[in-house]
Amino acid sequence: MESTAEQVQFPLLKHWADYTYRPCTIPYRFPSDPPHQATRTEVLWLELFRKSIPSFRKQAELDDTVTDAPVKAAKFALRYGEILDDIQSNPEKHGGPPDCILLCRLRDMCLREVGFYDIYRKIKDDENMKAIKLLEHVIGTADAITDEGERIEHLIKGIFSGNIFDLGAAQLAEIYSSSGMNFQDSFDKLLPRPWVIDDLDQFKQKWLRKPWKKAVIFVDNSGADVVLGILPFARELLQRGTKVVLAANDMPTINDITYEELVQVVSKIKHVSEDGKETFFGVDARQLMVVNSGSDVPVMDLSSISPELAYAAEDADLVVLEGMGRGIETNLYAQFKCDSLKIGMVKHKEVAEFLGGRLYDCVINFTEAIP
Repeated sequence: MESTAEQVQFPLLKHWADYTYRPCTIPYRFPSDPPHQATRTEVLWLELFRKSIPSFRKQAELDDTVTDAPVKAAKFALRYGEILDDIQSNPEKHGGPPDCILLCRLRDMCLREVGFYDIYRKIKDDENMKAIKLLEHVIGTADAITDEGERIEHLIKGIFSGNIFDLGAAQLAEIYSSSGMNFQDSFDKLLPRPWVIDDLDQFKQKWLRKPWKKAVIFVDNSGADVVLGILPFARELLQRGTKVVLAANDMPTINDITYEELVQVVSKIKHVSEDGKETFFGVDARQLMVVNSGSDVPVMDLSSISPELAYAAEDADLVVLEGMGRGIETNLYAQFKCDSLKIGMVKHKEVAEFLGGRLYDCVINFTEAIP
């Protein structure tokens, strides 16, 4: 089932007379396009989602929590393929015209209709445990960098390195299936700067000039992404006096971490002393909070979030949207009342072409709020 909780708008979205929030970055069509005829861009993206069906079907077949999983996985593949064909023949079908949010939601809906709830659960659990074992070394490496600016850059590169663990991209799903993912290997092989959008220097300058009071971070994937990428970055914020809110999905989708899973991960990496003080590798962890974002898809529509997140975010002065789905395919052009950071790796060639970059290029888009 889909999330049915009451939803509200993210309170830090900017409200201007000449600005309307639109979550999706890449326009699949324009008002002048014929409504019942698929545009070239729609056809391109429908094909991208169509190519992902075999990897989702294969993963669903392995779900031992579902009776007759192979049969139901075949039904999912057939049904989702039929929906994509319907939309291509008439873009107004199935709630269209299509965008990346709708196509992701329809895919998850098809999985749940035949009985699958979380086909990547075992992978997520395994990858979280592997990453937790490496976390002390990753944090120690960062802490050994005495120059603050260099340490910030190192942590940003760590976010990119973890963000490659994305099983929603068909090519990466195949790589993971055959050889797994290696955080250090990904770090060493990052494309050199300048990246396709590269505001790293501006971000470092702002952070070094004045730390933020409170940061809201929309997290992405399980495993190395959140544990080895985001958590060391969040720890650095905490160490500099910034309160941190980690916002994770309400419901499972691909290998994205859920709120419940993130609570478990954070509880494993916290240390509670005899006097009840919570620390995160030597840093006071009492100002670290995990919140349910209310989302059920691997992208992010900020016009529809949980009331809990809205309340926790009201007084934040930094918003971080991490990952290709939340910070590039959606919300890259979103404008906020406070500073914002959109950060992630480009894992679809269609996105790379739209941005004028390379596959596996990096995006760090920092916008400082105008007082």
